[in-house]
Amino acid sequence: MSKLVAPHGGKGLVCALLEGAELKAEQTKAAGLKQVEISDRAKGDLIMLGIGGFSPLTGFMKKADWKGVCETFQMADGTFWPVPITLDVTTADAADIAEGSEIALVKDGVVFATMLVEEKYEMTDADKKWECEKVFLGEGEESVDGKFWELAPKDHPGVIMVLAQKEVNLAGPVKVLSEGEYPTEYKGVYLKPAETRAMFDERGWSNVAALQLRNPMHRSHEYLAKIAVEVCDGVLIHSLIGNLKPGDIPADTRVQAIDILIENYFVNDNVINAGYPLDMRYAGPREGLLHATFRQNYGVNNMLIGRDHAGVGDFYGLFEAQDIFDRIPTTGDDSKDLLCKPMKIDWTFYCSECDGMASLRTCPHDKSSRVILSGTKLRKALSDGAEIVDHFGREEVLDHLKIYYSNLKEKVEVKMQGAASGDSM
Repeated sequence: MSKLVAPHGGKGLVCALLEGAELKAEQTKAAGLKQVEISDRAKGDLIMLGIGGFSPLTGFMKKADWKGVCETFQMADGTFWPVPITLDVTTADAADIAEGSEIALVKDGVVFATMLVEEKYEMTDADKKWECEKVFLGEGEESVDGKFWELAPKDHPGVIMVLAQKEVNLAGPVKVLSEGEYPTEYKGVYLKPAETRAMFDERGWSNVAALQLRNPMHRSHEYLAKIAVEVCDGVLIHSLIGNLKPGDIPADTRVQAIDILIENYFVNDNVINAGYPLDMRYAGPREGLLHATFRQNYGVNNMLIGRDHAGVGDFYGLFEAQDIFDRIPTTGDDSKDLLCKPMKIDWTFYCSECDGMASLRTCPHDKSSRVILSGTKLRKALSDGAEIVDHFGREEVLDHLKIYYSNLKEKVEVKMQGAASGDSM
């Protein structure tokens, strides 16, 4: 019997992905339904709904759930959830869709799901702005003193995404018909929650940590993972393989870099390299909670949360993504509460005086002795062709990344922020 943490929501893994004869029948039915084009974000959400990554969700949220998630971190039934999972359509499309009807959800000619539309509700500009303030507003210098609405509509990708949503949300359960390109393009890396759970059980793991990545692993990431290896049974290095913002390094390059690092610097039996099919929402602390929520479904009970987890620019405080775990509601009911707990790690860096990796909790020296490590700083140095300081990353990994950047025809300017540069230390 598995000793892993139970999936979130108390209903086991809730998987909407169809197979076999049931899949073929639904595909035939979908051909006769109204087809609605969906966003990349919705595509990733559908796949997570399909494979059980978003358990206990069965589909896109109704208005009461959307409001509760934004306002109190809880759906209408009291189940914890930190970020809205919604499907937006145009007013024209919504006019042709009756509540109680079924539609097909399509992306680039592929039918990803069918949906029973149980509710449709308007999202006014005021509603979108309210969602942004609840989900994306932080405590960093770009969020306070009235700066948020001055800067976020042009500089915060999560806010830009919500403000650009269409006028109506559709809600209701889905039947997922496709996992897209992930099973073929990321074979062996794209793993479903049932698969990671089976792997953990096979290895005898019961106490598992996850390291969230959207950048290649540098020495700080490596240090965080090894801290977790020391105190847990094993670590899931879990990379986002959905869409990122311009200038971020693509998933295949990052996955290969992680493989190089694991092969050379980890005990292979204690770590698993895997990917998940979501787009980044860039929701800072709220996204840290989302990362913990769906990692619980993958069998993880500890979420590594370091400096500026899922941060954007300087919209969030350096450790706001840690502090938010102390403020979320609890009911005392394990079937409704978040069971995946944060592993809160202080700011980490290489210290020449300590002659090794250290943190603000362990290093007594000043920052002149420290190599400040961040994914943004690494991407900027690589993009600019600048020299990368000693002890920033492993040479084998850096050589791999340099090949990627040398083959780029167009480069995106990487914006530095205080958290990445070390100015905030």
